[in-house]
Amino acid sequence: MPNSYFVVIGLCILATIVLLSLLAHMFRKAGPNEALIVYGFRGPRVIKGHGTVIFPVVEHCRELSLELMSFDVAPQQDLYTRQGVAVTVEAVAQIKVRSDQESILTAAEQFLTKTPDQREGLIRLVMEGHLRGIIGQLTVEQIVKEPEMVADRMRSTCADDMSKMGLEVVSFTIREVRDKNEYITNMGRPDIARIKRDAEIASAEAERDTAIRRANALREAAIAKAASDQDRVIAETASLAKQAEAQRDLDIQKAQFTEQSRRQEAQADKAYELQTNVMQQKVIAEQVKVQQIEKEGQVKVQEAEILRNEKELIATVLKRSEIEKQRIENMATAERSRLTAEAEGRASAIRAQGEAEAAIILLKGEAEAKAMNVKAEAYQEWSQAAVVDKLITNLADVVRAMSEPLSKVDKITIVSTGNDGNVGAHKLTGEMTAIAAQVPALFEALSGMKMSDLMANVKQMKPYSNGDANNTPPR
Repeated sequence: MPNSYFVVIGLCILATIVLLSLLAHMFRKAGPNEALIVYGFRGPRVIKGHGTVIFPVVEHCRELSLELMSFDVAPQQDLYTRQGVAVTVEAVAQIKVRSDQESILTAAEQFLTKTPDQREGLIRLVMEGHLRGIIGQLTVEQIVKEPEMVADRMRSTCADDMSKMGLEVVSFTIREVRDKNEYITNMGRPDIARIKRDAEIASAEAERDTAIRRANALREAAIAKAASDQDRVIAETASLAKQAEAQRDLDIQKAQFTEQSRRQEAQADKAYELQTNVMQQKVIAEQVKVQQIEKEGQVKVQEAEILRNEKELIATVLKRSEIEKQRIENMATAERSRLTAEAEGRASAIRAQGEAEAAIILLKGEAEAKAMNVKAEAYQEWSQAAVVDKLITNLADVVRAMSEPLSKVDKITIVSTGNDGNVGAHKLTGEMTAIAAQVPALFEALSGMKMSDLMANVKQMKPYSNGDANNTPPR
């Protein structure tokens, strides 16, 4: 019994070990730098970053590296630029499989059974072809001076083809560009010459600036020296001026002391003279007072005399003027009375004359009014024949008055073409006849009666007899 128990335990342990070994063999893990492509009864699967169980016989798996692939892109043949210059370009490319599941499956289809060298060979052929096309579109200057632009164009151009293989271009770097004809070497010579020229110009400018600064320093040193000499001269001048001022002040003080002593002496002398003069002035003042008193007495005597004369004049002249004033007023009053009387008499005469003239004018007006009344009564008795007779009688006067302006003309010039038959003076008489013919129209406009009606009425009248007073025109 005990032996069989240990046998069972040993078998169980062995079975467990075998099972664990089998499970360990079936469980496959994928690191972060690789992907497991599992294919079998469950279809293709991508395992990345974790593990999975692979059943033997019915499933199988292969590893696909996701690490960065770095290789040289250096075509053996020369590449021709847009200028036709043959160049050799060496570049380094870094390519890797994309991380998404679809790209990993695509890369597995392309490269799963190929070795790394074979895979890099295929990728290099694609890269060299695209590089040849890009170099043919650029100049040598662009390739040499703008390598980053070439790399960007290379990445963008290869992206489509690399994506179809499940890859991506991480970087593309041009390592070297050379040519057999020394085109690149000669291309830098203008820049080298320009750099040398700029260096020489910079050196010359530096020497010039040095010379200018040296001259400025010398000039500033000379200016400083001149300023120092000037300050020294100014200081010496100021010292001499102060010495002169001190000597002048000493002389002034001496003069002031001398003047003061002399002034004191003069004041003493003047005081004596002033005292003497004061005494004399007092004496003179007393004399003046005496004379003033005498003059005041004389003035009072003169004022009394003037007052007396004034009163005498008032008594004589003023009285005489009052008498003369009274006489003149009396004469003026008499003259005014005389003129008033003359004016009143003249006014009475004028008034009488005016009344007489007014009476005459009144009588004359009454006579004229009576004459007009008589004439009006006579005109009322006239017949139409008398009116026509009066009109025809006065026609000559009217024509004469109308032609009177022509009598004042010195000279008349008649211009006629002779077409109408009126030539010479006959033309003038015709004009006068035309003027006379306007008289009936003038009469009709003024009187309101038509000449034709008057003449028609005259024709209808009977011949008047000697005793018919109504048909007799007034004389």
